[in-house]
Amino acid sequence: MNDDGTDAEVVIVGAGLAGAATAWRLAQRGVDVLMLERTRPANAEGSSHGSARIFRLAYDTELYTRMAVAAGDGWAELEDTHGEPLITWTGALGFGDRREAPKVASWLQCAGQPHELLSEAEAARRWPGIEFRGPVLWHPGAGVLDAERAVEAMLRASQAAGARLLTDWPVERIERTPHGFLVRSSAGDAVRARRVVVAAGAWLPMLLPGLPLPVSLLPAFEVRQENAFHFPYRDNRNSPEDASWPTLINMSREIVLYGLPGGRDAQHRGQKIAEFNGGRRLSSASRRDGVVDPANRARVVDFVRRRIPGLIPEPYAETTCLFTNTPSEDFVIDAWEGLTVVSACSGHGAKFMPEIGRIAADLTTGAGKAPPQFQVFLA
Repeated sequence: MNDDGTDAEVVIVGAGLAGAATAWRLAQRGVDVLMLERTRPANAEGSSHGSARIFRLAYDTELYTRMAVAAGDGWAELEDTHGEPLITWTGALGFGDRREAPKVASWLQCAGQPHELLSEAEAARRWPGIEFRGPVLWHPGAGVLDAERAVEAMLRASQAAGARLLTDWPVERIERTPHGFLVRSSAGDAVRARRVVVAAGAWLPMLLPGLPLPVSLLPAFEVRQENAFHFPYRDNRNSPEDASWPTLINMSREIVLYGLPGGRDAQHRGQKIAEFNGGRRLSSASRRDGVVDPANRARVVDFVRRRIPGLIPEPYAETTCLFTNTPSEDFVIDAWEGLTVVSACSGHGAKFMPEIGRIAADLTTGAGKAPPQFQVFLA
């Protein structure tokens, strides 16, 4: 316990990607941090499990392109500390009649990042297992992030700097006190903190009634149970070291779909393919049942059969995960009188976590503000 009676200078609710990243960045600055995780870090009930998330630099806005470049430096920093790679570099392809490839390329150009704009014919020659329509953007600075190992690496780095972690500690509500906050668990336990960071992912909407902040200013959150399918490579030659298959972003009027080489949990045998926001809506994260939506499976299988001939259109594995979306798909990273909210990453936040952790640490310590797109509270 600290001299002022608090159990920690900063309590972080949630030890998934966002919570672990914030703890890492705060602990690096010498801040006394206590993390509270409802079950176990990177557990299958949340959004940070599994070994395959896309890391890419290609976005159609300056903000996200700049953040992705900065996050890449952060991942390299963490890999140096961790001693093992967290990203497998594969490059990335973006295509589809809704993908503004020239605009995305312009932001990569501004950021000084290598890229190529290719015709359908040139892209098909280089990647014959994929059918392209329209211009194709290729950039090599992309790959597959191992989410679970990233969480583990950030937790180890933060704990080495003095942060602490309590597991099986489900937070029920947070109360203001004269000296900060009292964080209460559903089991009746409590800890005191000067400041609090809520990084609860898909569990944030359930926590809102118990948070001492103006929740009416927050956007409407949508929780989805997303489905992902692993399709075997037709040539059966891929291995974890084989980068012949890149990550994919198809944005078309037909379907918005992403793909990436599958990770450890799918035996590296194929490509992980999913429809972006194709899963069913949930009233809360606790409603997740892990049952794959057969209609969504049929849509994805149909697309693979028609447009990705290099894959066998029969999934050998499938899984579900949780997305927590905002209406704009922008993140929520903002603070209100000592309580910082870091959540709702709208299905594309994993790649940014070293930078999201830095922004959250700045907010929590008063060293800086979040970009305006992420702010929700009135100053």
